[in-house]
Amino acid sequence: MAKPAVVVVGADKGGVGKTTVSRTLLDYFSANNVPTRAFDTESPRGTLKRFHPEITEIVDMMTTSDQMKIFDTLNAASPSVTVIDVRAGRLSPALASLRDIGFLDAAKAGQITFAVFHILGPSIASLDEIAETAGFMGGAKYFLVKNFINDTQFFQWDQATYNSYFHRIKDATELTIPKLNEMAYEQVEVSSVPFLKFVANKGINDEAANYSFVLRGYVRHWLANVWSEFDRIRLTDIVGSKPATRNSEK
Repeated sequence: MAKPAVVVVGADKGGVGKTTVSRTLLDYFSANNVPTRAFDTESPRGTLKRFHPEITEIVDMMTTSDQMKIFDTLNAASPSVTVIDVRAGRLSPALASLRDIGFLDAAKAGQITFAVFHILGPSIASLDEIAETAGFMGGAKYFLVKNFINDTQFFQWDQATYNSYFHRIKDATELTIPKLNEMAYEQVEVSSVPFLKFVANKGINDEAANYSFVLRGYVRHWLANVWSEFDRIRLTDIVGSKPATRNSEK
């Protein structure tokens, strides 16, 4: 049996676009034929489930019963990858709970593949977030994500200060999510479909849709740039999946 992989997406600040990144990950894994399930921790209502209802379950990650739903089923579940979209502003508490249940120790021991996509905010406070999460990163693949989807203007940190935080975590890697045209982003939001289905001009149940050709083009170009970042870090290799021809490239 393949080693299970868990990908946590979150931040200690709200409004940084973490669910958008989770959605691109689910589309990327789908296109690369990687069996995936997702947990949306924005209980009781979740944005991720609205876009990926068939593979997403809403949970409260701070409750023992829901932690059991996620982690007691890692080896039993057929999907090899579990994506957890952490509630806004709750990354550090979520990681602390993973420590308390022994998950981080299992990751350090090589029993589970663990990756964290930390979505950075535009202020110096994000550097403090890095310091806060550094203690939980042993055994994890750690990615610092600058998300420009909402036209964020990132604080130009003093490089020496930035490096002093960044280098506290061995093998930390930076990722950039580029900006998407505002009208295209809004249309996908209104349509409530994954980015992949919007590009393919399909509705939530794969029925034919009538989305704008222009806006579909913007999303296609943007998604290709996002996926090139995932390719660069060899994400499919990290989660233990063999490279395959993408569905969108067949």
